[in-house]
Amino acid sequence: MIVLAIDPGSVTAGYALLKKEGRKITYIASGILKFDANVEFLHRVKDIFGQTQKLLSAFTPDEIALESLIFVKSPTALMKLAQSRGTMLAALSQDYHEKIFEYSPNLVKSTVTGHGHTDKEGIQKFLKQYLGLSDFKTHDESDACAIALCHLLSRDMRIPVEKKKKPSKKAGNGLAAALAHRIKEPAL
Repeated sequence: MIVLAIDPGSVTAGYALLKKEGRKITYIASGILKFDANVEFLHRVKDIFGQTQKLLSAFTPDEIALESLIFVKSPTALMKLAQSRGTMLAALSQDYHEKIFEYSPNLVKSTVTGHGHTDKEGIQKFLKQYLGLSDFKTHDESDACAIALCHLLSRDMRIPVEKKKKPSKKAGNGLAAALAHRIKEPAL
């Protein structure tokens, strides 16, 4: 099982590939995708899409793992991050429909280090101990390694999500449905 993990961004995005064979997890590759910050964001979208597709062409993972959106103080930064992530998802979903998984930053940290509020240096220290990695270009790259590791460690424990049953059109919901047999229609 090979997983490609991406830590999305609008200027840089980290990526990492890890492989799991039995219980052994090994490092394959990692790095960053750089998008030109001097280009207006709307014109950067094409580059984000293209580089994401090139990443898939260079490596053929079995599954993809992404970090979910995080709280950002600046609404503008959050919008750009969300649009970048959406662009990446569009590029990824063409060939990996239902093979894309997302993890919150706190879940990644707690799965990898045992503490949901570990700082970036703590994550890098753990990755060095667990995978023998130490020279990361950016925090985006080490975060992507942590996302990939989180996916591989938690993948077999994932509980399938059942689809919610649609409520009956006859009964409805809530108190009115519970008391439907006692409510009489007024005579006209």
